[in-house]
Amino acid sequence: TLFRSDLIRGRVYYPYFKFFSPLRQRDMSQYYTGSKMDQNVEFVGTGYGKKSVKVLHIRRQGKLHFIKEVEVDVQLTLKSKKDYLHGDNSDIIPTDTMKNTVYALAKLKGIKTIEEFGMDICEEFLSSFKHVTRAKVSIQEAPWKRFEKDGVGHVHAFIFSADGIHFCEVEQHQGEAPVIHSGIKDMKLLKTTQSGFEGFIKSRYTTLPEVKDRVFSTAVNCKWKYNKSRGTDFDAAWKTVRKTIKETFAGPYYTGEYSPSVQKTLYDIQVLILSRAREIEEVEIILPNIHYFTIDMSKMGLTNNDEVLLPSEKPFGNITGTVRRKQASKL
Repeated sequence: TLFRSDLIRGRVYYPYFKFFSPLRQRDMSQYYTGSKMDQNVEFVGTGYGKKSVKVLHIRRQGKLHFIKEVEVDVQLTLKSKKDYLHGDNSDIIPTDTMKNTVYALAKLKGIKTIEEFGMDICEEFLSSFKHVTRAKVSIQEAPWKRFEKDGVGHVHAFIFSADGIHFCEVEQHQGEAPVIHSGIKDMKLLKTTQSGFEGFIKSRYTTLPEVKDRVFSTAVNCKWKYNKSRGTDFDAAWKTVRKTIKETFAGPYYTGEYSPSVQKTLYDIQVLILSRAREIEEVEIILPNIHYFTIDMSKMGLTNNDEVLLPSEKPFGNITGTVRRKQASKL
């Protein structure tokens, strides 16, 4: 058994002997015999990093305060593989240093948008350490919203209000421009009518009836790729996507919009996003079909006209699709 306090002091304690054995780092070399890469295997990919680095940044303009709370994952790929092959850590940037770098950049540069912050982090590692060949940063923003009363925002009070979670991924290779994806996830939507599912294939195992009217509920996960990394208003683009998803799913406020399938709604959202946001090159959407079943109340002597339904978490349908602009697209 190794005791943490003794490991911290650089000593190993053997509980069956009444003595401490101080082992310095240089003495450990006798245990490393070294190794060569096995000729029967090859590296497909490597990387290491720090996950779930949380930070709250406050920007103050007198009494008016602005906040960004983020959770950051950092992953680096190094030029050599000697840490894997030989246990040689001389090129390793400690993951604790990655954590501190996130804190320091939040202090020095602030967090205007999570996409720009992700680019700042990638640039810091690639410019400071030339043996880093790739940096990937994933960031999720906590959905804090300013308190409002009669359309007036509070100067320093916020409420946690999830209207879809904003996330991004920034990946950059040494000497290349960053590739930026943004997204919205866990955006829960439901409408009680104007949705159906008919005309599908029926086999010997099909028990699902055709329906012209049903509840349509989903939790939107949408991810898109930008066609440029500089000069983009990332927050405005994210709000455009969120607004487009809502409008397409719900339709006009007093009439709604009929959905013949989840697939059709998914595609309509994607096309409208590309027509509204020129800076977006590609859109991937995942729409789980969250089921609500009408509860049979006949044995209770009651008629249930689709008024009382049972939410069903599993199993559920899962519909996906990715579209991108054609080279000569004028969308």
